[in-house]
Amino acid sequence: MQAFKSKYRLSIAFVAATCFASVSWAGTVTVESCGMDVTVRAPASAIVTLDQASTETMLGLGGAPRMAGTAYLKTQVAPQYKEAWESVPLLTKGRPTAEIVRVVEPDLLVAYSGFFYSDQWVGSREELKELGVGTYISAVSCPLADQPDLNSFDLLARDFENLGRLSGQEAEAQKVIAAQNDAIEAASKLRLTRDEPIKVLWLYSVFEGTPYVAGGPSIPGAISNIAGVENVFGDVNEQWPGVSWEAIADREPDIIVLGDLSERGSPGDTVEEKIAMLTTEPGVSFLDAVTKEQFISVPGIEMDPSIRSVNTLNLFVKGLKRLGYAE
Repeated sequence: MQAFKSKYRLSIAFVAATCFASVSWAGTVTVESCGMDVTVRAPASAIVTLDQASTETMLGLGGAPRMAGTAYLKTQVAPQYKEAWESVPLLTKGRPTAEIVRVVEPDLLVAYSGFFYSDQWVGSREELKELGVGTYISAVSCPLADQPDLNSFDLLARDFENLGRLSGQEAEAQKVIAAQNDAIEAASKLRLTRDEPIKVLWLYSVFEGTPYVAGGPSIPGAISNIAGVENVFGDVNEQWPGVSWEAIADREPDIIVLGDLSERGSPGDTVEEKIAMLTTEPGVSFLDAVTKEQFISVPGIEMDPSIRSVNTLNLFVKGLKRLGYAE
């Protein structure tokens, strides 16, 4: 391995050609991901997760022994996955790149979004496929046009099933899917305390003065539908659209859900900072949801598609009850 690393330092192109030559495999498994077939030797033995949501999903499926590395840590790993996470190399807390990832010779890369597969990150899916590396994208980030009735949790279940097949953890995947279904069934039976729509704003982050909120095809969008409330930006066909404070005011949310990304360290990431912005921003400070402190806090990482997203469903249900919107 030391020799490999020395050659890598001299020539990335040499490493790519040496370590990722396309091969024909016997005993493979193939799944579809965002319009591309992903084929790996069954099961994958050098999985690299490119973001924390994907990392915790793989750990929750029991895939740690088959993981060669993780990347892009936004916050502390959930306690239930900490021990398994510590057994897998952390390649970088920040942005994973082709140079960082290729050192560990992965056979499968997993990410919640397709933007990880670009020249600025780890390289294109087509390039990686030619090098013999499978690339998986969460189905939540590429909902199927021919199956519009599937919500984000349905697509997450597809992720668990696919990743279970790719990593040889099919039985554990089925357990995770069953637990998620139980939580969804319980939340769908929630009794709301008023007949008129309960309007909810999901505020993920504020970057350079622009609020980023949950659109329709997102985990918060699915949570809203399951609980029987209205995501105020549910008509926007993006996961995390940037909007204006005035647009938020126009939607008149009753409740504001705040994503806590305090450990990421960017301005506006903490719940306290978000509340301070809401209470001082003239465009929204007058809203009843702000003046009456109708806030629900959830881990921001759980607003991305992962094995932990079901926990935010449970937290949202508890928040609705605490604020008196459900019983």
